[in-house]
Amino acid sequence: MIENYFPVFVFLVVALLFSMAPVLLGWLLGPRRPDPEKLSPYECGFEPFEDARIRFDVRYYLIAILFILFDLEIASLFPWAVVFKEMIAEGTHALYVFGTVMIFLAVLVIGYVVEWKNGALDWE
Repeated sequence: MIENYFPVFVFLVVALLFSMAPVLLGWLLGPRRPDPEKLSPYECGFEPFEDARIRFDVRYYLIAILFILFDLEIASLFPWAVVFKEMIAEGTHALYVFGTVMIFLAVLVIGYVVEWKNGALDWE
């Protein structure tokens, strides 16, 4: 039974070699000339104002997650529209598919309205 997985093992070994070889070659052959100027943090030409580990407001992450959510929604609607156009031409289950996508969009819009009403999108 284990011999069935041998090609997968070979593939993993080759993938590890191909991914690690450039890193190791760069580390071995690259110049090592540390410089305090080169190792200092860079922030638009100024000295850093604060510690890099400051806490961000939770709303920043909420808005980022909402952006990703709606971005993925739009990305999934394009292939759906192409398939839906073909389904209309064939006349197969077009109304059912349209209804399910409208329910999906309604749930997303309701979630967006709830976030908006709770003030999660207000930036101070």
